[in-house]
Amino acid sequence: MSAALLPLVSVVTPVYNDADHLAACIESVLAQTYVNWDYTIVNNCSTDESLAVAQKYAARDSRIRVMNNHRFLRIIENHNHTIRQISSGAKYCKFVFADDWLFPNCLDELVRAAEARASVGLVGGFTMDGRSVLWQGPEYPASCVDGREVCCAKLLGGPYLFGTMTSLLLRGDLIRKRAVFFNEQNLHADHEACIDVLQESDFGFVHQVVAFSRPPERSTSTFAKEFNSFLLGELVIFLKYGSVFLNQEQFIRRYKSLRGEYYRMLARNILRVRRRQFWEYHRNTLAAFGSQIEWRPLALSFVGELVARLCHPRESLTEIWRRWFRAGNLRSGWTGMQHPP
Repeated sequence: MSAALLPLVSVVTPVYNDADHLAACIESVLAQTYVNWDYTIVNNCSTDESLAVAQKYAARDSRIRVMNNHRFLRIIENHNHTIRQISSGAKYCKFVFADDWLFPNCLDELVRAAEARASVGLVGGFTMDGRSVLWQGPEYPASCVDGREVCCAKLLGGPYLFGTMTSLLLRGDLIRKRAVFFNEQNLHADHEACIDVLQESDFGFVHQVVAFSRPPERSTSTFAKEFNSFLLGELVIFLKYGSVFLNQEQFIRRYKSLRGEYYRMLARNILRVRRRQFWEYHRNTLAAFGSQIEWRPLALSFVGELVARLCHPRESLTEIWRRWFRAGNLRSGWTGMQHPP
């Protein structure tokens, strides 16, 4: 089919010090069987050769343009800046992170699923990391699922179907109507954005592997593990959207379960001698969603965790000593995150 008859897809890539992988990422876009696309690469003040790599490809192909940030942007802020660069005529937007890449049929398959029904606003597909398929999908052969149904299932503790932005295709008008697409107060803003979009659209899915996602080496992944942000992200998204998608009984039952799990996690981290930055991160994130750490459930969870530890004193003392020793060697605070949220 002629490119003029196909909807335009704006592909975007935020780049920060990914020179080692960026060429493979760009080559994967150039190899797409789908022909009507343009490509914007946003360099976020990289200190390696990322900009030079991007400019080399832009000089060869007029469909590629490179933007160079004048100042360094925090990661979610830069994602917002990047997604705002989609072309005015683009019907769809395709993110691909600089250390990931797309299989040749990726755009073809995702656009086909999006075009099958006008109600589809978000399309996903399977991703692999070189060893195994990541994430889950709707039960085969479902290729379109009611958006509210998907969100309800996830908020009730069901499987995560969205993957990362590299595995998703977004409808352009749903991006443009939002002044800020990604919530910069939430490290897991991609998850939140998917829930937000599916308030008014359906979820399409391609039961094929369409993208490669490199095993996490990003500093944000390290940060997420170190600061236990996954459970926090799930809680704050629930606080924001739970009442939108769930009935009162569902909301209360799930909130009790999620809240209990969260406070047990915090109680364990008291015993792990977490640094001040850990507690500030949790307090600030909750505050951004109109919530706070409640000391009574935290105290009750701490007592329960302490009793459980006393039942296994040797193992508990060994772990506490190890944590104290580690904390003593990390008094200078968190320094491992070069690209903070």
